[in-house]
Amino acid sequence: MEIRHKVLKLISENPNLTQRELSEKLGVSLGKTNYCLSALIHKGYVKMKNLKNSNNKKAYIYVLTPAGIEQRLSLTLEFLKIKMREYENIRVEIENLKQDVGQNFFERLVPEE
Repeated sequence: MEIRHKVLKLISENPNLTQRELSEKLGVSLGKTNYCLSALIHKGYVKMKNLKNSNNKKAYIYVLTPAGIEQRLSLTLEFLKIKMREYENIRVEIENLKQDVGQNFFERLVPEE
């Protein structure tokens, strides 16, 4: 789910990215990037268009379809919910740790900016 979200985000920001560039930005293998892109194309979230005016006849751009835009939004909202829960859990854990070491000790250890 996370890689799918990242691919959709990167394509929406820059449709001219090659698979190799996508792979580098994602930090995954070219094969995994190709597999993910193929799945997104198969599901109808991404269209691959050949650049007709390009000297390189293998030059493609990747375009999000309306379903792809909707999927990206849905995934973004889901990640936001997950990260908000993680943030709240960490905030509670930090408060508990502060109480364990004592608030005064913590303030001396980590001065406010």
